Amino acid sequence: MNSKTPDTPHWDLGRIVTELRQTRERWRAGRSRDFNSREFPSRDKIDQVCLLLRSALFPLRLGPADLRREGEDFFVGHALDSALTTLRCEVQLEISHLERSGDTPISDAQARQRAAEIVTAFANALPRLRQLLDTDVEAAFRGDPAARSVDEVLLCYPGVLALVHHRIAHELYALGAPLIARIVAELAHSETGIDIHPGATIGPHFFIDHGTGVVIGETAVIGQNVRLYQHVTLGAKRFETAEDGSLEKGQPRHPIVEDDVVIYAGATILGRVTIGHGSTIGGNVWLTRSLPAGSSITQASSQSRDPHENGSA
Repeated sequence: MNSKTPDTPHWDLGRIVTELRQTRERWRAGRSRDFNSREFPSRDKIDQVCLLLRSALFPLRLGPADLRREGEDFFVGHALDSALTTLRCEVQLEISHLERSGDTPISDAQARQRAAEIVTAFANALPRLRQLLDTDVEAAFRGDPAARSVDEVLLCYPGVLALVHHRIAHELYALGAPLIARIVAELAHSETGIDIHPGATIGPHFFIDHGTGVVIGETAVIGQNVRLYQHVTLGAKRFETAEDGSLEKGQPRHPIVEDDVVIYAGATILGRVTIGHGSTIGGNVWLTRSLPAGSSITQASSQSRDPHENGSA
């Protein structure tokens, strides 16, 4: 009995590999750079670091399933040692990459020393980050009547996970590792649908309810006891340009949200405006102007006050 064997596909891999190499070489030649090995931090390595840091910050909730309290300190020490060692190597790669294109590139020894300083400062900040995150967990528990416990909040709520990553990312951003900080933020973005730039400054007791589609820009400043709902955007209205037409980097262009503000689902707030203390922004409001403390804005009132205001995120 004869059986027919399907034809074996022929991918012509030799040609494809050659053409891909030629494409890479053209791209590199256009940038006058010689790539001999990996120059950039690894997204996979940073993902491993984040998982270890999450478990070290909350060992009995986000750590191993078989962990017991008597072994907690041992596990935390082991997890931190592994995470910080890996992080130092990745920070060194970032520093070397950033300095390589400068006028006075630093040596490997200098990059290693700078990386050690950054990661040491980051490690020393971890107890403070844990305290900040405790306020965020409490804010989520208090702010959602569906929450049965703080444990449920930490284990299940995407907004809390996004904040765990943001607190880590913001610290690294401030210490001088912006690329790694951005990777940390984007890992959370991929997992939760919440996009918080690591440069954003966020006070304690911050709660993002539901969370999907929330966008918080680089220069946003958020006070304490602030609550956001899904699809809220704190974005830029316009971008300043230099004389050559390129975009100006780092200019304040995102909103300032003062303490005790609530912003409901779908609201869009653009530009360097200030939302005053204790204000409430209703669902689907489009806002490009500052508000005094204690304001209450709905979609209807916003349209009646300024029907022509516009902007872009």
